[in-house]
Order: sequence, then C-alpha cells, then structure tokens
Amino acid sequence: MSDGPTAAGGGRVVTNASGLDALPLVARLRAMGVDPGTKRIGVAVGAAGVATPLKTLVRTKDVQGDFRRLAALAAEYEVDVVVVGLPVSLDGQRRAAAKRALSEVQLLGHLLSVPVTTYDERLTTVTAERSLDHMTLTGPHRRAVVDQVAASVILQGWLDGRANHEVSRSTAGDQRVGGAL
Repeated sequence: MSDGPTAAGGGRVVTNASGLDALPLVARLRAMGVDPGTKRIGVAVGAAGVATPLKTLVRTKDVQGDFRRLAALAAEYEVDVVVVGLPVSLDGQRRAAAKRALSEVQLLGHLLSVPVTTYDERLTTVTAERSLDHMTLTGPHRRAVVDQVAASVILQGWLDGRANHEVSRSTAGDQRVGGAL
C-alpha cells in the first residue's frame, strides 16, 4: 500500500507505516484517537506514549460539521497525527462498516493539516466495556464513556505498536560488525 493523496487541508491519509516516518518519536508525539460509531464518535488524546479518553461527540446529520468539530479538537490539542479505528470484521474482512469508516477517513483527511491513519479496532469496544465493568455507570452515561475509552484503546494500541517499531529499528542499528558487542 502507499500513502493516500494529499488532502485539501494539507493533511493526508496514510495507509502504511513508512508514510508516518516523519512523525516525532512516540515520547514526543501528540496524537488523537477516534472511534467513529454511527451515533457517537469517541475521542482520545495521547502524549508521551499514553492515551487518555477525552470526550464523546454525538453525531448529527451533518457529517462535515461533525468532522469540523474533530478538526477543531485536533487543532486545540496540537496533534501530530489522527488515528481512526477501522472496524474490520473478526475474520479480517472489510465489510460495510469498514468501507464507511474509510470514506470518513478520506473526508477527515481533507479537513486536517496532519496525517490521518487507521488502526484495526477489532474488539476495542469489548475491551472498553470490560474495563468499565467495575464502575457503576449505566445507560446513556456508560455509552458516552465507552466510546471515549474505546478511542483510547485504539490510540494506545497504535502508540504501543509504533513504540515497538521504534525499538526494533534502533536495536537493528546497534548491531556491530564482526559479532562483537
């Protein structure tokens, strides 16, 4: 896969890891995670490698307006990258929900001046629900929080993967000639 087109806002949709190589190291990276549901959009932010739930946006019939709110949050938190959860089915297929999310990723890429990438979000909502089981939240309060937590699970997974990639790249450069360390 290759990087997506440069967006009107200057951002671009990135579909491979090499397209993200210009980003700061995870320790200095500011990122936003997005869990795009059909009724709500969970948002998380991350800095210094730690993702934190931020808020839940209730979707309106104005998708562009909803994404302008996301773009405003990205600007407010001065993020370097936006990571959007991609709802891949358990068997790895990209069905209707994933295709809808990819079209929304393209739209978001046009509104942002930073790269937008996707992260396989299989089971993130389940993980978020389980992490909230010990809390006494019910009904609408729980639904609002679970979307934020799911966004933070997505973002934390992406940050951890990126940090692991950085470590493997740096240790590959540490190998010495002649077998001596």
